[in-house]
Amino acid sequence: MLETEHTALLIDAGIGKKEMLRRFEALGRAKPERVDGILVTHEHSDHSSAIAQYARLWNCPTYLTAPTHREILKMYPEGPIQKMERVEHIHAGQKFEIGDIEINPFAIPHDAADPVGYTFRAGGVKVAIVTDLGYLPELVKHHIRDADFLILESNHDLEMLKVGPYPWHIKQRVMSRTGHLSNAVVSEFLADTEVFVGHARHVVLAHISEQNNNPDLARISAEEALARRAEGFTFRGMLHLASQQIPLGPFEL
Repeated sequence: MLETEHTALLIDAGIGKKEMLRRFEALGRAKPERVDGILVTHEHSDHSSAIAQYARLWNCPTYLTAPTHREILKMYPEGPIQKMERVEHIHAGQKFEIGDIEINPFAIPHDAADPVGYTFRAGGVKVAIVTDLGYLPELVKHHIRDADFLILESNHDLEMLKVGPYPWHIKQRVMSRTGHLSNAVVSEFLADTEVFVGHARHVVLAHISEQNNNPDLARISAEEALARRAEGFTFRGMLHLASQQIPLGPFEL
């Protein structure tokens, strides 16, 4: 959930209303009375399964690319999403605005129809959200470069994945260039002062696998990388790890 004084946005909708309400309660607040839009990154169920439920709850439009929309309609042929009327098709590389928030969707490499990450600008602050991608191409690095708040996938530890419970074809998918980011790849990004300038106030490591990663491993890997940044490019923000079960936040920017 991303909010300004005038606008509220939900990015992805992979958990149901009951769990969403529990998480807001755990953060000590009520659910928003108004949401101005739901933005979808891609069609996989952990990002899309509750879109229709929330669109109905807040009577708000859903923003997603046309290929993603088509795939979701095929995934839920009998569901209420078939009757959603307030759908806005967006395009990677084309900025748009909702309320006082400027939104820039950009293409990411993942095994989905037309996956995107997002950056958001409002009041001189930039937020970047990029998960579910197999590697960090230059385009993605460009978009997230100067974010004040960065949510970045750190999905798996490569050795844990190799010896873990997944079938080999799933392991190959996760490790592929359209799969998910490993701790090692994220660490190299965080250590590179040319692509991660380091002025972010908060960096959140997200989409951490419960089978193929460990929060301590992800944190240690990232902290080691941040510690070896060149002198003069010290990261002075805060590093956070997102849990799949416990809500994180709120953050004031």
